[in-house]
Amino acid sequence: MAQRERIVAELGRPETAAEAAARKAESSRVYRSSQTFRNLIAALVITLGVVAIVIFAVPRGEPAPQEPIDVEAVAREVSLTLDGSTALVPAVPDSWLVTSATVAGEDPRTWTVLYVPDGDAGFVRVAQGFGADQTWATRELSGADPAGTIVIDGVEWVEYDIPDPARAGNISAAISTTLGDDTVLVYGATDAATLRVVAEGLTEQIIAAREES
Repeated sequence: MAQRERIVAELGRPETAAEAAARKAESSRVYRSSQTFRNLIAALVITLGVVAIVIFAVPRGEPAPQEPIDVEAVAREVSLTLDGSTALVPAVPDSWLVTSATVAGEDPRTWTVLYVPDGDAGFVRVAQGFGADQTWATRELSGADPAGTIVIDGVEWVEYDIPDPARAGNISAAISTTLGDDTVLVYGATDAATLRVVAEGLTEQIIAAREES
């Protein structure tokens, strides 16, 4: 029995050999395209799986917590290298974080302790310039000028005018006092009340050092 020719509904007649070949070619193209898409999806799923394994399965160690800085111990070592001066350490609240305690520089050598008070008080730096001249504090404050004096716990301190903290390294408040040939500068991104806490924590050492000199 002869095979019946395929009637194409859109044409209303049997398709020609060329039309049949074109139909089969288009069908193959659509099939290959769908396979390519499936392969891309499969590759993406595999890639995401590998990334997930790397992220979640590879063990990661937590960074070791920073050892607390013993400021008094460091100050004692620094003091042994000085000629006639003692590195001061203010008495501050235990909740304050010490991030550094170092001596550096020449002319003058400077003992510096950086504190981060609790709350939103910013940071406070205590700098002691050994043999510092009268302009040292102003240079440290990017040119800030003295604005007057204030007495804190019996010790007279110089206050500084800092109209633009951004130009002064984010320093918003500063006070200083002298101790023999040294200058003690307390400053930072903080307020006057926080500076007073540090100044009061230095009072006993400052008075004792002045009485000895």
